[in-house]
Amino acid sequence: MKIWFVLLFAALATAGARAQPLDKVAFGTNWVAQGEHGGFYQALADGTYRKYGLDVTIVQGGPNVNNRILLPVGKLDFFMSANTLQMFDAVEQNVPTLAVAAIFQKEPQVLIAHPGQGIDKFEDLKRLTLFVSKEGIATYFQWLKADYGFDEAKVKPYTFNAQPFLADKRSAMQGYVTSEPYAIEKQGGFKPKVFLLADQGFDAYSTLIETRRDLVEKKPDVVQRFVDASVIGWANYLYDENKAANAQIRRHNPEMTEDLLAYSVATMKEHGIVDSGDTGARGIGAMTDARMKSFFDKMVRAGVAKPSIDFRKGYTTQFVNKRVGADLRPRQ
Repeated sequence: MKIWFVLLFAALATAGARAQPLDKVAFGTNWVAQGEHGGFYQALADGTYRKYGLDVTIVQGGPNVNNRILLPVGKLDFFMSANTLQMFDAVEQNVPTLAVAAIFQKEPQVLIAHPGQGIDKFEDLKRLTLFVSKEGIATYFQWLKADYGFDEAKVKPYTFNAQPFLADKRSAMQGYVTSEPYAIEKQGGFKPKVFLLADQGFDAYSTLIETRRDLVEKKPDVVQRFVDASVIGWANYLYDENKAANAQIRRHNPEMTEDLLAYSVATMKEHGIVDSGDTGARGIGAMTDARMKSFFDKMVRAGVAKPSIDFRKGYTTQFVNKRVGADLRPRQ
């Protein structure tokens, strides 16, 4: 009789737990759905967010959508920030947001050159015409000038069209390692030379999870669950079956192809975009004070960030560095 009662109580407790309402969460990305967002879609598609008590809606960004401004006004609960520089800007502008996880340990920004032009090491790029966007000139190119002596006089505007680069073998263009080299190979019929800025010392975090300060203060449990579930989603997207996640990405953005998605995943793994450096000991999403200071000092030296900014106000490590999902990664 006692055993029956215990079993009944356990069953009722389990049913009660399942009946608990999910916390509704709106998460905004900074661009249209793509492989670089895969871990978030994975956590949605395989039920990880729901397992963590979250009903997540992914609100995709795009060329005419600015999800970042929706976060501080409460229209979004979390936002996928492009890189650490946006965090510095938030501090300078007194925007009440915090970075709570860094999904990309390496900024995917690359410079791409033609093969067979004697461009064998990073410094060789200084001899070429460089196609760089207006945003690139204001940010990473200032670091290239300060630390490597690149010449802004050699820069031409990059309009996110590869044709000027394809037509000029003595040129290089900016891009993301996860997409533009693939497009160049398809359009130009050759495998380009690719130089990842992160491997040359540009140690920004990228694809950070941002939230509001008030959510961290009032609902830290929700923040922790969203970060943990997202980290597990990324581990599964990279190292397990990801067809359901890719299907959701393609529903949000029909221009994505299976080949490009597969390329993006393979490239992220090859270059350690998500899983490298501190993630070995701390887990995916890791952030450290030393890394933040290193990048801040570089940006101050390059004139991109003001030395008076207290960059430490822009992030917190309380939700990361806990080796969440470490058991899902392949053993070395």
